[in-house]
Amino acid sequence: MLAHGQGDMLNVARMASSLALSGTTVRRYIDVLTDLFLLRQLEPWSGNSTKRLVKSPKVYVRDSGLMHRLVGINDMETLLRHPILGRSWEGFAIEQILAHASRDWRASYYRTGAGAEIDLVLEGVNDRVVAIEIKRTMAPRAERGFVSGCEEIGATERWYVMPDAFEHPIGHATEAIAHSDLARRLADPA
Repeated sequence: MLAHGQGDMLNVARMASSLALSGTTVRRYIDVLTDLFLLRQLEPWSGNSTKRLVKSPKVYVRDSGLMHRLVGINDMETLLRHPILGRSWEGFAIEQILAHASRDWRASYYRTGAGAEIDLVLEGVNDRVVAIEIKRTMAPRAERGFVSGCEEIGATERWYVMPDAFEHPIGHATEAIAHSDLARRLADPA
């Protein structure tokens, strides 16, 4: 269930109902999988906001190969046709960025009740606030929800992460960049 909901907000009550288990039991299992580094629970951004923010963590199966296997994807051709492709890419990129970034960063995501969203928010030293949108596309553009979210959180940097890209501006003070290049930039939090 978690693999099919890659990148979705955690809804313990719905999972418990589907599995005919108590919410407490499901929560314990999810926490154990998180402690074993099999799942990532990306917490929502918790800064001061004038907007109603989502408060549930987003959940990712950290190993994209394991996630693909659990969903029944056995080869690249199947993956490229599968509706989970975008969420798979998002989870992979988040893991790669966080694996290479300095431990001084605090990671979260931003989402309002109205749907404005930033896939990954990193807060670091010297009041750096990095807003990261992750999409598997070669035609990036800063969406309205991302731009308004950046203004709300006071983003000092705005990045649009793509699978393979040369760094270039896409408008609204946002730069497109490959995930590997961004990971290198975030290795030093200063």
